[in-house]
Amino acid sequence: MTWGWVGTRGTWATPRAADSMARMAETGANWTALAYSALQATAFSTEIPFHDEPTATDEEIVWAIREAHGLGLKVCLKPVVNVADGTWRAFIGFFDWDVPDEPSWTEWFASYTAFIVHAARIAQAEGCAMLCIGCEMVRADGQEAHWRTLVAAVRDVYDGLITYNCDKYQEDRVTWWDAVDVISSSGYYPIDAWEAQLDRIAPVVAAAGKPFFFMEAGCPSREGSAQRPNDWQLAGAPSGAEQLRYYAEMFRACRDRDWVQGLMLWDWPAELYDLRDAAANDDYCPYGKPAAAFLREQYVSWAGSTR
Repeated sequence: MTWGWVGTRGTWATPRAADSMARMAETGANWTALAYSALQATAFSTEIPFHDEPTATDEEIVWAIREAHGLGLKVCLKPVVNVADGTWRAFIGFFDWDVPDEPSWTEWFASYTAFIVHAARIAQAEGCAMLCIGCEMVRADGQEAHWRTLVAAVRDVYDGLITYNCDKYQEDRVTWWDAVDVISSSGYYPIDAWEAQLDRIAPVVAAAGKPFFFMEAGCPSREGSAQRPNDWQLAGAPSGAEQLRYYAEMFRACRDRDWVQGLMLWDWPAELYDLRDAAANDDYCPYGKPAAAFLREQYVSWAGSTR
C-alpha cells in the first residue's frame, strides 16, 4: 500500500500519521511505498527545489521509514516530482536535443538526479528494500541515456532494489528496463480490460527477465470509477460496492498470472479520515469500506502462496 502521498511537510511524523500507518498495516500488506513529492514550477522548469516546502523534510521521511519498519513492513522509498501549476508530471518535457538558451533535458536531469540520489542516500542509511527512481514520466521515458546515467549514480550510493514506475499503457515502450532491477507500472486499467492488458505486458516481462509488480493500482470508491480508475476527479456518488467490484476483478486477473508479483495499492493518507466517515469517502483508500476485508483476505493468501 502506498502511504503518505503527497508528503506534505507537517503531515508526517505526527500522532495522526502514526495511527494511520498502524491501521494500514492491518490490511495484511507486507510492503509500503512511502511517496512524497517535490515541486518544480512548470512543466518546462529545470530546477527541483526538493529541500523546500511543501515537501516533507528529511527528518519526516526518516521517521516514516522507521515507523514502517517497526510495523514489519518492507519499504520502497518513492520520491516523485510534481508540477506546482497542476500540470501532470507526464508532460514535463524539453526539446529532444539541447539548444543554447533553452531549457534542456540535460539541465533537468541534473536537478532531478540530485533529488533522486539524495533520496537514495536516505534509503541506504535506513535500510529501505527498494527505491523507485521515477513515476509516470511519459515524455521523459524516451531519454534513455539520461536514465541510465541516473541509475548508475543511484547505484553508487544505494545497494537495494531499483525500480521505475512507468505509466499505464507504457510498459512496452520503455527501452531501458535492463538498467533497473524490477519493472513496475501504474495499473489503472478499466475493469473489463485487465486480461487484455496483462496479455500485452506479459511478453515485456518475459523478454526483460525481470520481476514485475504494479507500483500503483486501485480504484476510488465512487460510482463509475471501475471504468476510469485513474480519474480521481470523476463525478459520481460514493460507492464502496464499486471499489469492491474493481478489487475483485483486479486481484482475480493478477493472481492468475504468476509473473505478477504484487500490487502496491493506491493509496493510504497520512491523515486518515474517521471510520464513521468511510461510507461517505469516495477516494482510493479502502479503510472502513467493503473492499477492506476482501483486501486483507487476498493479501494474507497471496503472501502465503508458495509460487
